Amino acid sequence: MRDAAVRLGYLAETVRLLYPGPGAPRPYTLLPHAAVPRRLAPRRWWHLGSPVEVPVEGSIAAHLSDVFHRPVETVLHVRPALRANRKPILEARSGGRRLAFVKIGDSERARALIAAEAAALRRLAGLSLRTVAAPAVLHHGDWRGLSVLALSPLPVPGRLRRGRVPRPLLLDAVKEIALTGGARPAWHGDLAPWNLCRSRDGRLLVWDWERYEVGVPYGFDAVHHFFQRALRRTAPPVAARACVARAARLLAPLGVSPPAARQTAQRYLIALAERHAADGHAPLGPPESWLNPAVDHEELLI
Repeated sequence: MRDAAVRLGYLAETVRLLYPGPGAPRPYTLLPHAAVPRRLAPRRWWHLGSPVEVPVEGSIAAHLSDVFHRPVETVLHVRPALRANRKPILEARSGGRRLAFVKIGDSERARALIAAEAAALRRLAGLSLRTVAAPAVLHHGDWRGLSVLALSPLPVPGRLRRGRVPRPLLLDAVKEIALTGGARPAWHGDLAPWNLCRSRDGRLLVWDWERYEVGVPYGFDAVHHFFQRALRRTAPPVAARACVARAARLLAPLGVSPPAARQTAQRYLIALAERHAADGHAPLGPPESWLNPAVDHEELLI
């Protein structure tokens, strides 16, 4: 119930921001229902529950209609509010077809992340990628003081999305992403299980490129993926120590020597702690509780 209350509170703020009116309201529906709010979608005759009245004149939907030169309906994702990189996310639809996923920069931090993602995706669009498929930038602009980034939908096959990505495919993706930096390895920055999916043609669909960065130790993406999976099963201090302990085995297929692999894992954990500090967010707890036990005894190697 608390999660639903938090989501609904943030939803109310988002609706006021993106659908400010005036104009006659249109009925929307919370799906699957108000107790488990995940999407706010235009109401259909088969929807259950009470309608939510949302003004559409002068709204983000009207703006996107201008951008895409066709009538656009929006489906707003009802997201958790307690996130460092929180921002409104919605789908733009027309004629029953999804046109784009749209990110809204409603804070200085969110605008910076959106600008970084747009730049990263434009860089990738100029490269010939064989393993990784990334969204294309359809629109990047401003509306009512907000940043608006519209990205092409990736062809995610529903039944495959939930499956674990084969390790050889993941490693090929890590290598290819690193090569996008040329002589300076690059990383996606958040190559977590929820940001990727194997496509029907065998490639790896990868989204959320807002943390893309060039000039990092080779293998950061592989370590990040391992750490995020480990956090699903164990506490942050244990997951952090596992990163260092498993680093040699984890990065050997990438040609990284055992000493360099341990150092890479250590540097990754430090970089993640620095990211959280910059975001003003501590999802893993204070660094001294999870980072220090994993790196202090190898301080001379860093």
